[in-house]
Amino acid sequence: MPKAVISGGSGYVGRFIVEELLSEGYDVTILGRTSHKANYFSSPVRFVQAELGLNFDYQPVLEGTDCFVHAALDHLPGRYVGGQGDDAKAFAFKNLGGSVALFKQAKKAGISRFVFLSSQEVYGDQEGGIDLYESDEPKPVNLYGKVKYEAEKVLEQMNTPNFMTFSLRLANVYGPAGPGRPHKWQPLFKAYLTGKPIKPFAASEIHGEDAARAVAALLRADPIRVSGGAFNVADFIVDRRDVLGPLKAATGCVYDLPEAADRNAVSIMNCDKMKRLEWRTGGVVKLSMTLDRMIKPYVSDA
Repeated sequence: MPKAVISGGSGYVGRFIVEELLSEGYDVTILGRTSHKANYFSSPVRFVQAELGLNFDYQPVLEGTDCFVHAALDHLPGRYVGGQGDDAKAFAFKNLGGSVALFKQAKKAGISRFVFLSSQEVYGDQEGGIDLYESDEPKPVNLYGKVKYEAEKVLEQMNTPNFMTFSLRLANVYGPAGPGRPHKWQPLFKAYLTGKPIKPFAASEIHGEDAARAVAALLRADPIRVSGGAFNVADFIVDRRDVLGPLKAATGCVYDLPEAADRNAVSIMNCDKMKRLEWRTGGVVKLSMTLDRMIKPYVSDA
């Protein structure tokens, strides 16, 4: 049974990765600051308390591990961009310096594949309506994007046939949260149902399950077909009207939907590189099914 360690495995995105690897037969260990609750995952996983930092020793959990997925990020609750709050220095120290320290220890421990969860924010404010490719020059404009891109560069320099490294540039991730936790559109649902004004907004999205399957695809890919580097992971552009329209129809809410955002102002990452590994996304069908499940509690209360 292959052994995988996932930092931040109980987080919003990390949970999807844990479940995907469990379904593929991995023995999973999670690193994090706070342990998950009982029955949080579909099968038992080992938890080891750990933090991002230059002086943390990960070796005891890394020994004998086949692959590592770095999904942890030290940030303010619910915020990635702007997640540093008033302490940019500490944010960079933990998330860049701490990640680099983890990379080095993982390589020293003999881990064969290392996947780092990066972000579309590395591309910065690109011209709207164009495809973004991994070969494009990243131009991050916020601290979150800059930290992710700097970590990507360090990790790629460490790539060898015996330590294969991958950075997944994820679009915004949606999907059901773990038991007892709110999904990311819950505040949007509440605002709309209580009549608060909703600003038009559209963004590139990916379901958490599809993001997790991208991770799994890289962990099992034939070395001849992959050689490290960055991989775009996105599905399609989602407008807030796409999210709130089904909620309005199901609940009979009287409030108007927000105006449609300008989709042409949104760029989307081209994912041909991932698709060559037989990776596919759920598209609008998966979005519709997910929204149906998310809306059910509001229908029963309506």
